[in-house]
Amino acid sequence: MEATVRWTGLSGMTFLAETGSGHAVLMDGAPDGGGRNLAPRPMEMVLLGTGGCSAYDVVLILRKSKQDIRACEVKLSAERAEVEPKVFTKINFHFIVRGRDLKPNLVERAIKLSHEKYCSASIMLEKTAEMTHTFEIIEDLDMPSEHALTKD
Repeated sequence: MEATVRWTGLSGMTFLAETGSGHAVLMDGAPDGGGRNLAPRPMEMVLLGTGGCSAYDVVLILRKSKQDIRACEVKLSAERAEVEPKVFTKINFHFIVRGRDLKPNLVERAIKLSHEKYCSASIMLEKTAEMTHTFEIIEDLDMPSEHALTKD
C-alpha cells in the first residue's frame, strides 16, 4: 500500500493526500494551529478510516451469515490524550444496523470478529485506546430487500 501526502502551499496547513488506488482527499489543521478548517483533520481521518474498516467487516460478515442487512452506520466518539503525543485513549463504536429479522447474536458476533480479527485499523488503535462497542438493530420493513429485487 502506498500514499502520498503533499502540503499545498506556504500559507495555511492544507495537505492533499493521494492513495495508491488513485483517490485524493484534502486534510487541514485547526485555525489555532495554522489551518483554515477547509477539510478534516488528519486524526479525524484516522477515526473515519477505522469506522469504515469496521463497518465494512460487519456488513460482509452479516451477509455471509445470510442476514438480511439493508443498512449499517457506525457512530464513533473518541477521546485523546491531553499531552503530546495526543493519541486516542478511548473510542466507542455505536453500530446502527437495519434489516429484516436480524439476529442480535449474529450482529454482536460480526462486531466482535471485526474488532478482534479483521479490522486492522481498530486492532492498531487498541494499543493506545480503550475500545467499546454498542449496537442497535432497527427492523426495516419499508426498504426492499436485495433478494426481493432479484426474485422473479
